[in-house]
Amino acid sequence: MAGYSLGIKELDEILGEIREGTNIMMIGPPMSSKDELLNLIVYSGFINGNSSIIVSTRETGERFFEWFDRNEINISEANIGIVDCVTKTLGMGASETERIKRASSPVDLTGIGVKISQFFEDFVLKKKVPQNRLCINSLSTILMYSNLQTVFKFLHVFTGRMKAANGLGIYVVEDGMHDLQAITTLQQLFDGMIEIHASGEHHCLRVVGLTPKPTPWFEYEIEGSHLKLKECK
Repeated sequence: MAGYSLGIKELDEILGEIREGTNIMMIGPPMSSKDELLNLIVYSGFINGNSSIIVSTRETGERFFEWFDRNEINISEANIGIVDCVTKTLGMGASETERIKRASSPVDLTGIGVKISQFFEDFVLKKKVPQNRLCINSLSTILMYSNLQTVFKFLHVFTGRMKAANGLGIYVVEDGMHDLQAITTLQQLFDGMIEIHASGEHHCLRVVGLTPKPTPWFEYEIEGSHLKLKECK
């Protein structure tokens, strides 16, 4: 079976196929369009017939879908599940839907894990989707509510599950919010990283750990659903 891709032409040409069972940390500063970048990676999975489970700790499930509607991207047929950790925290009474399940808050790791498992059962066992992605956006929010040891144990379960299921996991971390010990501890669970840093008025990204040498740094710009890259000088 084929591996995975990020859907970013310049990086995919360097990385080749990402092997099944890979877990990746995406780390970068605030205001660096990480959400949009993750959405585009998720969308590339839909194009390739992958399912995606997104744990959203910063926006409601409905807001996630609004981005695709706003950019006129049709994902009505996509196998997608959102674990919404925001709606109940805000005291909103929205019910669950086929595509959105509600956890009580970002601190409810047991509840989040149950909702993830329900979507996995639907996509993997019932629908027999051959390739599946798990995205947590973001780990930083979860770390604000839970201690590092608890989050590590939670992640250890699901990074292991992605390996066993030949999936692809992407986990977002806010750079600058955590001490070096926290980042170093979490890195043990990942096979590679998408690193983002500010470069003047722009941001650059590279991938580390999935090839013998890191990829070059690429300056990127996202306009709607369009991603433009050029190699940083």
